[in-house]
Amino acid sequence: MTEKNKLFLYTPQLEVGGYPEACPFNTHRAGQSRDTVESMGLLTGNARHEIEPESLTDAELASFHAAEYLDCLKRAGAAALKPEEALWVGLGTPDCPVFEHMYEYVALAAGGSLTGARRIISGEAVVAFNPSGGFHHAQAGNAAGFCYINDIVFAAEAFAGAGMRVLFLDIDVHHCDGVQDAFYDRSDIMTMSFHESGRTLFPGTGFEDEIGTGEGRGYTVNFPLPVGTYDAAYERVFREGALPLIKQYNPDVIILELGMDALAGDPLAHLHLSNNTHALISEEIVALGKPVLATGGGGYNVPNTVRGWALCWSVLCGEYSMHDDLGFGMGGVMLENTDWIGGLRDRVLLVDGGRRDAIDPEIDRVLDSIRSTVFPLHGL
Repeated sequence: MTEKNKLFLYTPQLEVGGYPEACPFNTHRAGQSRDTVESMGLLTGNARHEIEPESLTDAELASFHAAEYLDCLKRAGAAALKPEEALWVGLGTPDCPVFEHMYEYVALAAGGSLTGARRIISGEAVVAFNPSGGFHHAQAGNAAGFCYINDIVFAAEAFAGAGMRVLFLDIDVHHCDGVQDAFYDRSDIMTMSFHESGRTLFPGTGFEDEIGTGEGRGYTVNFPLPVGTYDAAYERVFREGALPLIKQYNPDVIILELGMDALAGDPLAHLHLSNNTHALISEEIVALGKPVLATGGGGYNVPNTVRGWALCWSVLCGEYSMHDDLGFGMGGVMLENTDWIGGLRDRVLLVDGGRRDAIDPEIDRVLDSIRSTVFPLHGL
């Protein structure tokens, strides 16, 4: 890690309005994460800075999203869209509710990722983290899965436009269908997703045989994981399946989606991870020596999500290694979680032998599939 800047992207504007309280997507997670890392002294010193995101402009949004869809977003946020029009583009559903000033809100939240990408392209930053980003389900012409504007697409396009080879590594529990669809036939942007299998979770895509088409064949890589996947199994897939491909591809920049809905106890998913796995992967990515743009994503147990993002930021900005005891020397970080108040790292989660017997063979099958279909396309 160089002494170039590490940027935490946040603005209090994103605490005003936004998704309705009844929606599981809690917009205060980013602010709570920001307050946590500030209390730890991790927004200043050692080239760390907090900066405000810049909203995506109409022209920028139109470079990917359909004009008709953007018009619907504007009219929906102004209470001028008919219900039947809204449903046609995925709006007005429980996971993509309509709310006041929606267009402006999502353009700002997504804009943080492009703001961070531009700082990396200019050489000003080596790490940027937009906890309010990670809207990987949004399609060019419709919303889905709490996602209205696909910030990952805009950031990846900016990097590619600067002549950089891009890796998008998504460890959110849901498959990144919107990003995959955008880059399915391209080789300058590799899309790699770890997620609970589409057999048991939305959006029902991301199987291991989805590997890209044309020039993009082999540049989409999916690791669908069984219910109950635990830390050691997940980390084995990363080390044996993902790392060889990442190193062979040798990207110039990495976009890392840190969805915390893969953690045990998330109300919308079924994996059994602790946040130590997210932090370990973050450290492995930093160790590659490439610039990193990180985003938030899912995470519907708010205290767990806040703690996980704060932990990953501490790793990304070079303050801590996973070999350190992150609870020591901080005085503890109190997050109103009576089960674990000693620090940011989760306790090790026990996995019974019966669950391992069910999970490990499926992990082996997925790894064997990737080794036989994708590895040869990269000379592995």
